Amino acid sequence: MRDHYDVLIVGGGPVGAALALKLQGQGLDVALVEARASVPGDDPRALALSWGSCDELMQLGVWQHVAQRTPIETVHVSQQGALGRVKLSHEEMQLPALGYVVNFGDLHAALHQALLTSDVDYLTGAQLQQVKTLAHYAVAKVDVNGASKMTTAQLLVLADGGRSVEMLPQIKRYSRAYQQQAVIADVFADKPNGGVAYERFSQSGPIAMLPRGEGFALVWTQTEANAPTVLAWDDATFLQQLQQAFGDRAGKLVKVGPRSAFPLYLRQLNNNVAQRVALIGNAAQALHPVAGQGFNLGLRDALDLAKLILTTPRPRIGDAAMLQQFSQRRRLDANLTVGFTDLLIQVFDEHPTWLQLTRSVGLLALDLLPGVRRFFTNRMIFGTK
Repeated sequence: MRDHYDVLIVGGGPVGAALALKLQGQGLDVALVEARASVPGDDPRALALSWGSCDELMQLGVWQHVAQRTPIETVHVSQQGALGRVKLSHEEMQLPALGYVVNFGDLHAALHQALLTSDVDYLTGAQLQQVKTLAHYAVAKVDVNGASKMTTAQLLVLADGGRSVEMLPQIKRYSRAYQQQAVIADVFADKPNGGVAYERFSQSGPIAMLPRGEGFALVWTQTEANAPTVLAWDDATFLQQLQQAFGDRAGKLVKVGPRSAFPLYLRQLNNNVAQRVALIGNAAQALHPVAGQGFNLGLRDALDLAKLILTTPRPRIGDAAMLQQFSQRRRLDANLTVGFTDLLIQVFDEHPTWLQLTRSVGLLALDLLPGVRRFFTNRMIFGTK
């Protein structure tokens, strides 16, 4: 590890790695520190990448190395027990696909391999221990495989999921529990998935069925009280209950893999920048998985920051004016995306008749108004420019 960097990135997950790769080969001194000593390639969690995200990964030269990629050609949105549904298609948007579903581990491994051949100072088994921010640089104390090292950087970027936020007294995190858990599993039907991603607002909670390989990656939102019961069901009961809530639009559900669950929170910061520090990805915000926008929003954080760094004179990287510009550029996209997903949960979490009718009218209007539908789809794919 050197004594000084132009940019020091903490967190080697896909968002931090994408930022580092976007900056490599540009004549900047860039370091990426990752707490894990090795990057696992077998993490089966599903990521729904918008076409905008896929296109950026292609430009980074890593997309072709992602092992398994299942296209999303159509998105089908509906609600249980009421009229109204909307279909979004790649043909209407004149795109090869609306997006792709990949394994988290496959994407992470591809980014990891690209970093190994880049000019980024890529350090694994490195843990940020302490941060001090000064007018002209940030001072970071990093433990690298058991040995402490002090380094400075004009810009420190936190992309570690929020683990280091407490080191910045000027940054406050707001957290609200949804009192829900996401039950995840692989499920299989008696017919091919057809490249269709389903978002079903059921009486028990939102159900996302993402096409992956021959089947689907399931994300089924449950209340905290009900999640343990759902996890304890045998396979037959689980499939029966899921079929009842989801319907038969994907065919008869015939197989389910191992299940797990994780709690759901909304987390935001009072600011995504501090003196000589920028926060991106899950370090800046964490949102409900409904609509699959979390990673795509984080990647847009990284790419916006990279563009700004590369268009800023080197002596000014990380100064107050640059960070303020970054904060302003990201505020609208982040607020709209977080607000939209949070509103979906609130609107579809209640089931009075009048609200069901309102939701039906909204879905029908979206389905019948092509211009509005294309605007909405474009917003989900590319964010707010």
